[in-house]
Amino acid sequence: MESLDPQAPVSSQNEDMVYETRSDRYFNRELSWLAFNTRVIEEAENSSHPLLEQLRFLSISGSNLDEFFMVRFAGLVGQFRQNIEEQSADGLTPKQQLLAIGDSSEELMSKQQKVWSNLVSALAKEDIHVLLATDLDGERQAWLKQHFLDQIFPVLTPQALDPAHPFPFIPNKGLSLVFDLVRQSDGQSIRELVMIPSGLPRFIRIPGKIATYIAVESVIQCYSDQLFPGYDVTNTGLFRIIRDSDIEVEEEAEDLVRYFRSAIKRRRRGDVIRLEMGPGVSDNVVTLLRENLLSEGATENRVEGLVGISDLDLLVEEDRPDLKFTPYSPRFPERIREHGGDCFAAIRDKDILVHHPYESFEVVIEFLRQAAADPDVVAIKQTLYRAGKQSAVIRALIDAAEAGKSVTAIVELKARFDEEQNLYWASALERAGVQVVYGFIEWKTHAKISMVVRKEQEGYRTYCHFGTGNYHPVTAKIYTDLSFFTADPKAARDAAQLFNYITGYVEPEKLEMISMSPRYMRQDLMDLIDREIANERAGKPAMIWAKMNSLVDPAVIEKLYCASNAGVEIDLVIRGICCLRPGVPGMSEHIRVKSVVGRFLEHSRIWAFGNGQELPNNSASVYISSADWMPRNLDRRVEYMIPITNATVHDQILDQVMVANLIDDEQSWELNSDGTYTRVTPSDKPFNLHHYFMTNPSLSGRGKALSKNNTVPRLSLRRRKNKS
Repeated sequence: MESLDPQAPVSSQNEDMVYETRSDRYFNRELSWLAFNTRVIEEAENSSHPLLEQLRFLSISGSNLDEFFMVRFAGLVGQFRQNIEEQSADGLTPKQQLLAIGDSSEELMSKQQKVWSNLVSALAKEDIHVLLATDLDGERQAWLKQHFLDQIFPVLTPQALDPAHPFPFIPNKGLSLVFDLVRQSDGQSIRELVMIPSGLPRFIRIPGKIATYIAVESVIQCYSDQLFPGYDVTNTGLFRIIRDSDIEVEEEAEDLVRYFRSAIKRRRRGDVIRLEMGPGVSDNVVTLLRENLLSEGATENRVEGLVGISDLDLLVEEDRPDLKFTPYSPRFPERIREHGGDCFAAIRDKDILVHHPYESFEVVIEFLRQAAADPDVVAIKQTLYRAGKQSAVIRALIDAAEAGKSVTAIVELKARFDEEQNLYWASALERAGVQVVYGFIEWKTHAKISMVVRKEQEGYRTYCHFGTGNYHPVTAKIYTDLSFFTADPKAARDAAQLFNYITGYVEPEKLEMISMSPRYMRQDLMDLIDREIANERAGKPAMIWAKMNSLVDPAVIEKLYCASNAGVEIDLVIRGICCLRPGVPGMSEHIRVKSVVGRFLEHSRIWAFGNGQELPNNSASVYISSADWMPRNLDRRVEYMIPITNATVHDQILDQVMVANLIDDEQSWELNSDGTYTRVTPSDKPFNLHHYFMTNPSLSGRGKALSKNNTVPRLSLRRRKNKS
């Protein structure tokens, strides 16, 4: 979007409607993300969660914030340094956004430390102690000193900080200690830097039945006399840096593999954009760090507590099942068990929906394993955005290629923070004979699709898997996603065209079933919203239910405002960023937005349009997708959306998954028109959607159990009656 006066109307290049870039119409994207991370921190205070799970939420909030600064904040800093005045949809310049982020992030980090302090006390009551090294005595002190000498001392390298030595390079997220020393022999003052290698565990557990942990920096400080014999320590402090870690792809990058191998190395030396300092860092050391690390636009923060909240995930590993969620083992889908485990027979019989993590991701891997081993399978095509480090999916593709099948893998090198892993997989796949394609330079391939072509008696049949999440076996255990398997010939032909578009740049002229971005999805989405507007104006029921991770796109938001003004009832479940301002009279009074934050990360994308009837209903248009409603998904990524036409799967998605998200009142937050979120107060009969699906993991045969339960409110229907 070009630079604009915040009061001036602007037309979207993808839509002939007009919308205004003003803060009274949109929430700021970055501040909305920080609000989401605040909700994550709130879960660390949620006493309904086991204690170590509260700690896990706190650690996740730290990891989230690190990534935010590495990517989003760093991007704004880059714009600021280049004097770019382009405004966000809510009318803020990069400089104004940086100032607002600074205030919000300071408040957020202060809350993190408060929560950490409370959790330390609560953990101590459960015999899990986080102490300073100096708190130990007797045998434990002796053990810790020996551990330091054997395991820590050999990997530490003190470096002098003086005019004769250049300031050393410090890696991203690196922890370092600065020591001010006085030589005992002559009183000479020196300053030393000790970087803590990333290979050292952040917390050291003291042997014993009672869990006692000591932060590694406390151990180093305690035994500094071993590092600096003959010196007295007058002051010591800990600091941590965050570097710009985004990779921008230049249009002239002809060899993507070579470019990304070089870019990954450059990213490791990205500019420092954030400096975090512990309470012991003196003012003169602060000045030294500013001069040698920070450049224009970077930010700094003094932490009164633990530096590096993300490292708390190590404490969560403590073997205390009584302080963690009850282990959950997902079930293998019954629909495939009924066919003796034969995925192709089950899919051929009828379309199948699998709900992760309640149903096992193993079914997706088994689908590919069977394809690799089946002599009748002639070809496999697969998109790979994130596949994980120990990927059974990659193994299945390699096995298929080595068995002589035609295997094509579209590996997305631009998957942020997975670039290096994806390069590794691409090399392994190519060595096995897989045809590896890297897709478009300017667009990411974000669609999650598998195709298996099998020779059968009637001829060749294509089996497809459409996923709302990545082919990643680890995240599939904690992300809620949908896997849709079908042998519908129309879906197969469309999927083949999508693959041909990515591999050969052959743009589809006509798609029978699916829609794809960046070519068609935006307009198709607008048309679906327009249809609901037309239904409302014709006196028919008009409703939209949608679930996604983020809602940012101004044109889509304006279209939803139009729908609201026409009287269309809209219920949105947006886990993370939401730039739409709901509940504003005359603009969005018929739009409600909620966020669900709980044991699992809500990740599935579901879009439902009433199609002239109250939701839920059998005639509604229901879609699943790989895309959120963001400019990048609609304009700069290859994504898919597919309509669900099978009646059983349609009911499972709409009447179970979507309704459960809407009626959850134990882990839900409502977005207010002023941008704040309010935790939903549970009813007399509280409903927790994660618990519900853990106890009812299979959706088969349960299609309308929730929507027809008289104890469950039909949200939009009830509101429509109230309105009338």
